[in-house]
Amino acid sequence: MLQNKVAVITGASRGCGKAIAEKLGALGAKLTVVGSSDRIFKTAEELKEKGYEVLAVKADVSIEEDVAELFNQTFDQFGQVDLLVNNAGVGQFKLAEEHSLEDFRRMFEVNVQGVFLCSTAVVPHMKERKEGTIITISSDVGRRTIANGSVYTATKYAVQGFSGSLAQELREFGVRVGTINPGAIDTYFADSEPGLDFKEDWLKVNDIAEAVAYMASAPKHMVVDEIMLHPLSQEYPNV
Repeated sequence: MLQNKVAVITGASRGCGKAIAEKLGALGAKLTVVGSSDRIFKTAEELKEKGYEVLAVKADVSIEEDVAELFNQTFDQFGQVDLLVNNAGVGQFKLAEEHSLEDFRRMFEVNVQGVFLCSTAVVPHMKERKEGTIITISSDVGRRTIANGSVYTATKYAVQGFSGSLAQELREFGVRVGTINPGAIDTYFADSEPGLDFKEDWLKVNDIAEAVAYMASAPKHMVVDEIMLHPLSQEYPNV
């Protein structure tokens, strides 16, 4: 389905990003997996053991030079990029006045600046080829607000705005842009651990991977602009 397509997945060391890489690899994609720590190289080895063609790049998506280097390595290795999955993200949840300016900056740097840098790095290439897909893992709080999530929610509203405008700019070139907006996921997010009892009925990382695969595998004449998904146990958001 994605045979010989080249996919770049950020935040791929573990959790959703790793699950997304595994799913896209199973569908035949060649993978560039990106992470901000050395853990990304262990993840790459595990993916290679499954028979997938993988390039691992250690990079901070909020740093312009790191982003340029990760795409330089990808083009040197694979020659093209067909799919970008902006998955890297950070979150803190507390009262607005309890956030430091550094908290604010870091969430915007990774969640928004990272999406901007990675997306704009690959846009000229996709426009020239007149094909490509950019998928950003956003959040249901990009469409609603929650208490104790003011800064994180603000980053996701920014991501929705950026992605929506980018989609309009690129559609004439045959390039598709979409967001996936999950509710609660059983993962490592926000310094948590997966598998805790209270997360039993939450979305699983493979649910997010399946959504990415669906969006990425849509026929060329179709764009899936947005997917929102929640665990059945989560209170339905007023969106």
